[in-house]
Amino acid sequence: MAYQAQQPTQTAHQPAARVLVIDDEAHLIELISLGLKYEGFEVEAAATGEEGIAAAQRCQPVAIILDWMLPDLDGLEVCRRLRSNPTTRELPILLLTAKGEVGSRVAGLNTGADDYLTKPFDFEELVARLRALLRRLQQRSRAEQAGLLQVGDVQLHAATHEVTRAGHLVELTLTEYKLLHLLMRHAGEVLDRHTILNQVWGYDFLGETNIIEVYIRYLREKLEASPSTPRLIQTIRGVGYMMKG
Repeated sequence: MAYQAQQPTQTAHQPAARVLVIDDEAHLIELISLGLKYEGFEVEAAATGEEGIAAAQRCQPVAIILDWMLPDLDGLEVCRRLRSNPTTRELPILLLTAKGEVGSRVAGLNTGADDYLTKPFDFEELVARLRALLRRLQQRSRAEQAGLLQVGDVQLHAATHEVTRAGHLVELTLTEYKLLHLLMRHAGEVLDRHTILNQVWGYDFLGETNIIEVYIRYLREKLEASPSTPRLIQTIRGVGYMMKG
């Protein structure tokens, strides 16, 4: 990883955004920390997965740089735990990995990482990917404040409960809307059955055990070009569901 220090971009009037780096390689943490500080960020570091999860809740970072290989938990498990916690669920995660195989990269993204970077890497690329993640987060935040969610060609207007696909109005029941809203708010993340059931039907739901599958099918029939081979609402076997554009 090559890096040439630049002058800090942070000004006296701008509080530094904090980035959490979870990696057990001390020299790599030092290099990343030095570079990010020159780019105007504050840096918090953790050497294990457990320490990283605790730090993510304590220091309120704007993003996390997470190594795949850690001495206690691997990066995938750290991703799962961060995504299952409401206080860290929305944090952008950039996964660092020496694993170059396509299957490994896909596993990382499916588990909840927003992007990945294969070691060795140039620091300039790391910063570019980090800033891209932060821009997407800001854009999503502005859209949510405006009451608009969009995944692919599906738009959901929270203020009116109106859903359109490719500009065409889609009629949904209240439960279908609640399920779609949950999936779209967490687009790109895998939501397990327990989370979906609690968020949509409530903790005290005692109805049919296959209720989630039934309503996922309803949504696919209304939103997918081919419900039998869904592209928008994907089944993650043994875990739950994920919506992708």
